[in-house]
Amino acid sequence: QCAVCQTWQDRRLCLQCLQRHGRDTTRCVSCAIEVPPGQSRCGRCIAHPPSFVHTVAVWTHAYPWQGLVEHLKFRDGLDLADTLARHLAEAVSRARHPAVDLVVPVPLSVARLRQRGYNQAWELAWRAARIIGSVARHDLVHRQRDTDTQVGLDFAARQRNLRGAFAIPRDARALLHGRHVAVVDDVMTTGATAGAVAEALRGAGARSVQAWVLTRTPAD
Repeated sequence: QCAVCQTWQDRRLCLQCLQRHGRDTTRCVSCAIEVPPGQSRCGRCIAHPPSFVHTVAVWTHAYPWQGLVEHLKFRDGLDLADTLARHLAEAVSRARHPAVDLVVPVPLSVARLRQRGYNQAWELAWRAARIIGSVARHDLVHRQRDTDTQVGLDFAARQRNLRGAFAIPRDARALLHGRHVAVVDDVMTTGATAGAVAEALRGAGARSVQAWVLTRTPAD
């Protein structure tokens, strides 16, 4: 069944729903926030460029895509992983940003991973990497501590909450040196999480970092 309209189809997201709910959106090339037509970057990214150079977002975090992300993340929705990763890979190909050498997920803490049973970002990362012909690794970035929930926090508060949360293992630094890396997550709200991971990767020698997400909130 189509995951949106529940009608019987030959694919998990039917063409009718993709056409009905998908829309062309002008996005900031840095953080993927919606911007007016003809504008390439948002004001925040012009004033304070993020640690990642580009963001690819498949959809806006609204109906019905928000529900699909929540199903994948909170309701054991691994039945959607193949389909969502394929759409992510297609969006990356359409964006035509420079190719990456490595694809890494935003890591979960050990406690959160044990509770959930899987990392939805990794489930997207390895599938998307396989489609585009890149290499996915889940062991290049570690989350050192569980952070408080980011819900309701503004950009500055999210940055403070994530300070020191991510680290690069010593034996990963040689692999990252001079490489172009993509960081995968399910949703981007302010870019604080992707920025914190990108800072850790660049500090370990990565040449550039992109962010790839399924959805981007319409405002942050």
